[in-house]
Amino acid sequence: MKFLLLSFLTFTLSACFSQEKELSLETNSPKKMKIEIWSDVACPFCYVGKRKFEEALAKFEHNDWVEIEWKSFQLDSTIPKDMDQSIGMYQYLADNKGISLKESKRMHDNVAKMAKEVGLIYDFDRAKISNTFDASRLIHFAKEKGLQGLAKEKLLAAHFTLGLDVADLETLVTIGTEIGLDAEEVRGILTSDAYSAVVRADIQEARNLGISGVPFFVFDRKYGVSGAQDPSVFLETLEKAYQELSAN
Repeated sequence: MKFLLLSFLTFTLSACFSQEKELSLETNSPKKMKIEIWSDVACPFCYVGKRKFEEALAKFEHNDWVEIEWKSFQLDSTIPKDMDQSIGMYQYLADNKGISLKESKRMHDNVAKMAKEVGLIYDFDRAKISNTFDASRLIHFAKEKGLQGLAKEKLLAAHFTLGLDVADLETLVTIGTEIGLDAEEVRGILTSDAYSAVVRADIQEARNLGISGVPFFVFDRKYGVSGAQDPSVFLETLEKAYQELSAN
């Protein structure tokens, strides 16, 4: 799959800005420092990046000033919602990239080791190849209820650790109820077109900004950090963005 070939150390906005280069976007300073994170629940580096960012945020003295918004992104929108789950993750990557099954397994093992370093358990033996569009819609619905961060965490764990199909309606309804959403309300949302336009708008906005890989963190529309960087990189950027916000 595409995400396994992405380098979590590569800055994807090379034409727009580097790790600490200012964004050329006009915006009004919010009351809090807003951090927008483009991410896909089927992206292993996104989960690792989330943990590293959280480590930095815990050390940030002014973290009560931070507002986080999760933005939608799909690394592979061509995966059907009714994907044949008899095809394992290793075989799927091998077939799509023209590599051996052994090489695919090696690549997945390397990613799993990276995840383990930040306390995450990736089970690629059970992981399902899933279209993540509806999972993204659920995250946006959860945002309306103040539960976006929890929804994101639950969906990442469902995909990488629990081996659940995050394209499956009943799985998404269950995850929704586990975080405190009403089951019938979730079902109604996901069997309609609700939040589809919002998800597409996030994806288009990423294209407009030049974002081609995730995770991608945008700090107050001034600074961008690409990939699962070391917590020190996130902390440095948090401090710089806060200094500018408090100076206004």
